[in-house]
Amino acid sequence: MQQRRPRDRHRAIAKAIGAAGALAIVLGAGVAPAAAAEKPSATSTTAGSNGYAPWAPENDDVRVDRKDVHPAPRSKADPSPLQLTLPAPTGRSSVGMVGLHLIDKSRTDPYVPGNRARELMVSLWYPTSSPSGHYQAPWMSSVAGAHFLSTSLNLTPQQVTLPRTAGHVLAPVDTRHGKLPVLLYSTGLHSDRAMGTALVQDLASRGYLVVTVDHTHDANEVQFPGGRLEVNTMPAGAHSSDTLKVRAADIRFVINQLGTIAKGGDPDAGHAKLPAGLSHAVDTSRIGMFGFSLGGGAVDTAMQLDHRIDAGADLDGQFFGSAPSKDLDRPFMLFSSGTHNRNNDGSWRTLWSHLKGYRVDVQLHGATHLTFYDNAVLAPQYAPLVGWSQATVQQLFGTIDPIRAIKIQRVYLAAFFDRTLLHQRPPVLDGPSRSYPEISFVR
Repeated sequence: MQQRRPRDRHRAIAKAIGAAGALAIVLGAGVAPAAAAEKPSATSTTAGSNGYAPWAPENDDVRVDRKDVHPAPRSKADPSPLQLTLPAPTGRSSVGMVGLHLIDKSRTDPYVPGNRARELMVSLWYPTSSPSGHYQAPWMSSVAGAHFLSTSLNLTPQQVTLPRTAGHVLAPVDTRHGKLPVLLYSTGLHSDRAMGTALVQDLASRGYLVVTVDHTHDANEVQFPGGRLEVNTMPAGAHSSDTLKVRAADIRFVINQLGTIAKGGDPDAGHAKLPAGLSHAVDTSRIGMFGFSLGGGAVDTAMQLDHRIDAGADLDGQFFGSAPSKDLDRPFMLFSSGTHNRNNDGSWRTLWSHLKGYRVDVQLHGATHLTFYDNAVLAPQYAPLVGWSQATVQQLFGTIDPIRAIKIQRVYLAAFFDRTLLHQRPPVLDGPSRSYPEISFVR
């Protein structure tokens, strides 16, 4: 299948954001055009005369070319780095966190010839009642964070300090919750597991065990123990359906490792210490999955591969390959931006017709594709340093207030998993709500 040339793709993006000639923003740098070249499932996407689909996976990653922008100068009286922040969780519990290094010796790494095993880094987020004495985890580890700042934003740690999360490292699990239902998170193409933190730590504060997965050599940067950094090495010509199969296999392996923890084992490659109470808290009989963009597209593929996943939610992601054309009898949520729904995405129409269990399709008005990950709330903070005007931020991340957007996503994601995994009946899923007029139900 013929692939769109990068020059044509960048021209379409510039036209879409209305800043051609004034601002160079590269979305999904490197091999992303090839990874997204395959058409989604059974029906092609309708996205305007130039074929540009803002929700396509090549647009999962924002990068800034500073030579074409004009950063606002900072005051000499304030030479300290700009401290970025994320909104605090809203659940009743404090949050614990631990990172694990997992090695799947049954698979070779598809992106690095000669690697005889597939290595992953994951983070586990959970409720804790004893956060004191446990430091709050950084949003991204130091080496990976410096790489992210440099390659994505052309900034340095001397200019920007990345956020601290609400996750207290190795804090004991709050046993008052009993066994915790499991949620798995897959992020956008070439993105990092950190990009879902605002949603993930909130779900953990509500009583879920949430596992965020870095898909190594698909992600732009993954830091392993000892400071080893692995970067994106996805080969040119990779198709999204193949990428989703790799991600689905990653998720299946991670679920297996959670089973090891539930039996009292420690799957970490270095046998790192696990939080007290974790082995008794993992409930592999109640598993959900959600993801952003290509990570959202991976949810259906993973559910087809692994029937242990009981419910899935897609945050504005296209579907690829044959999975959407297969019947799925488990609950599924479609959660889209203001310009994306079943009317203009054939892959969504295909999946919708094959959903045989509980299904819901909600749309967040005022949102763009990029509203659904952490950069939506971080970008307005670092925008002056990269020369972005408020208008540019809104063109990229939506006109809805970012804090409001995060709140709404938290409410509806939690409601979906509360209903499907905890068998509750949150009223916000019954229809339009006066409290959240930005949400409409696509019927």
